[in-house]
Amino acid sequence: MKVVVAYSGGLDTSVIVKWVKETYNAEVICFCADVGQEEETVGLEEKAIKTGASKCYIEDLTEEFARDFIFPIMKANAIYEGTYLLGTSIARPLIGKRLVEIARAEGADAICHGATGKGNDQVRFEMTAYAMQPGIKIIAAWRDPKWTFRSRSEMIKYAHDHNIPISSTTAKPYSMDRNLLHISFEGGILEDPWAAAPEDLAVMTCALKDAADEPEEVVITFEKGTPVAVNGEQLSPAALMRKLNAIGGRHAVGRIDIVENRFVGMKSRGIYETPGGTILHAAHRALESITMDKEVMHLRDSFIPDYARMVYNGFWFAPEREMLQAAIDKSQEFVSGDVRVKLFKGACHVNGRRSEYTLYDHDIASFEAEEVYNQQDATGFIRLQSLRLRVEANSKQHKM
Repeated sequence: MKVVVAYSGGLDTSVIVKWVKETYNAEVICFCADVGQEEETVGLEEKAIKTGASKCYIEDLTEEFARDFIFPIMKANAIYEGTYLLGTSIARPLIGKRLVEIARAEGADAICHGATGKGNDQVRFEMTAYAMQPGIKIIAAWRDPKWTFRSRSEMIKYAHDHNIPISSTTAKPYSMDRNLLHISFEGGILEDPWAAAPEDLAVMTCALKDAADEPEEVVITFEKGTPVAVNGEQLSPAALMRKLNAIGGRHAVGRIDIVENRFVGMKSRGIYETPGGTILHAAHRALESITMDKEVMHLRDSFIPDYARMVYNGFWFAPEREMLQAAIDKSQEFVSGDVRVKLFKGACHVNGRRSEYTLYDHDIASFEAEEVYNQQDATGFIRLQSLRLRVEANSKQHKM
């Protein structure tokens, strides 16, 4: 039997490699996806081999992640439950896709992940895998009847007993997951939704008290809804995200404290940092405000809750998400131009937008004297719009 394991080199996946090898008498191949987590990958292959793997793939997927996953959800203005920019959710289908592709290339019998049975990631990984290869065998370690671990201390002991190289010695006060779009902090000391998060709980952004004392203006250029430049500098998708993350980070932009509804049914409290994504979201909406037709915008906006829920729940490769994406991409045909934002003390303020495709007509919108709009035309418009209201009001008066 040959199994491809989603591998990070941390305690859980290091134990899983050894456990899969012994429990299933399997050859284990590891796969580590670099989606911008900024973790050191030097020595990771050697560690995987020492742990029991026969091979370890380490791949930089940051450009594909930004281009094919982050930017499409930004075009959709996708926000889950009004606050969450889907930072963790959107990375999982890419990792799952590549996991299956490697399994195919290696002729593997199964794939394996270390997502827990309480979280969303197990669903996202497995929905992706089944969409790509319906008959694939999946080993979900934490749900496997042969998995006997119930605590980190048990796993640490197992690692020591089997000479598995790990750096963990005690339980973390919370869990972290980072990629090019955001970082999440969950669990442990954050599980009380009334307890304020520690002030030093920040990685991608500085604490608000340490934010720059002077505001900074940033100009973002879009082509058909896709960001392509920052302050006039053309950048690759991943480089653009890194630049905006750095700029937003020093102004403490993009930090939220939320309680969200997981797909599996429970509520979960999390602290998220999304500096670059927060800037892009505000800028993109601002550009749409002058380039997108009113009815197209309202129709597209009606898609947002369903689209965000699809991404959050792991349905990235589902036909309904792809159908909505096609409509959203069509809506972005003329969303090209520049947006200027001002960043200061955790806030992102739009203060300028321009486009060669602007629908904003100064002559029509102006409150000054003009010849192109006859204000008396509004009389008939209002009477027609109010017709049903007047009919209803008359009906009620006759019954009183």
